[in-house]
Amino acid sequence: MTWTGPLLALAALVPSMALLWLLQKRTGDAGIVDVAWAAGLGSAGILCAWLGEGDPTRRLILGSMAGVWGYRLAGHLLTDRILGDHGEDGRYRAMRREWGDAFQGRLFWFYQAQAVLVAVLAIPFAIAAARPGPAPDAWDLAAVVVWLIAVGGEAIADRQLAQFRKQPSNRGKTCRRGLWRFSRHPNYFFEWIHWWAYVLLAVTGPIAWLALAGPALMLFFILKVTGIPPTEAQALSSRGDDYREYQRTTNAFFPWFPRKRAS
Repeated sequence: MTWTGPLLALAALVPSMALLWLLQKRTGDAGIVDVAWAAGLGSAGILCAWLGEGDPTRRLILGSMAGVWGYRLAGHLLTDRILGDHGEDGRYRAMRREWGDAFQGRLFWFYQAQAVLVAVLAIPFAIAAARPGPAPDAWDLAAVVVWLIAVGGEAIADRQLAQFRKQPSNRGKTCRRGLWRFSRHPNYFFEWIHWWAYVLLAVTGPIAWLALAGPALMLFFILKVTGIPPTEAQALSSRGDDYREYQRTTNAFFPWFPRKRAS
């Protein structure tokens, strides 16, 4: 198998992230890195599929799945967070406060870390693209089913939250509609599920076990680093007791029926 795809993705994203860092200095919105991260991963998936040595049909499936997922997410983040009227994402506002005068210097390396992360997360793409054997087989079909459920669920969660936020009467309130009734972060949950599709595509291929790096890394970052912790800290700061009640009644990640609210 070839590692050219992840390496080329890294080579393209390092200077791109540097340019985006300069851009955010002018716009004052550091959240553009999230758009670049999603689009970069989608592009890395297409690149790995194109350069792969496995079955052409499987590589077409891989490139389509990664590309649609990445560009859909990038488009959503661009329109909702960058072009919308919500202002800079609360996570980056908190980083500005915490890092103070060191913010821009640290942010540069934060942007570069996103380029490295894209290259690492492209490894499952490269492994799936190298898998031999005719496609589609049962593993490929299972991967497509998981991908459809995950990307569909994430898109529905994003839409439900966007519609909730559009209503002025909901300002300062917590969305408990649809999927948000069963999980405080259904978008993150389906994002994580999505990475299992590439594990299924890679099954029986060379070093297939390494494809587990995708869901493993995403779970770590969602639960411990850039996902739930800063998002919840911002929600508590802006919504206070309403969000504390939401935390008490609703699972943070895995969807489940809500617990009874305090009387």
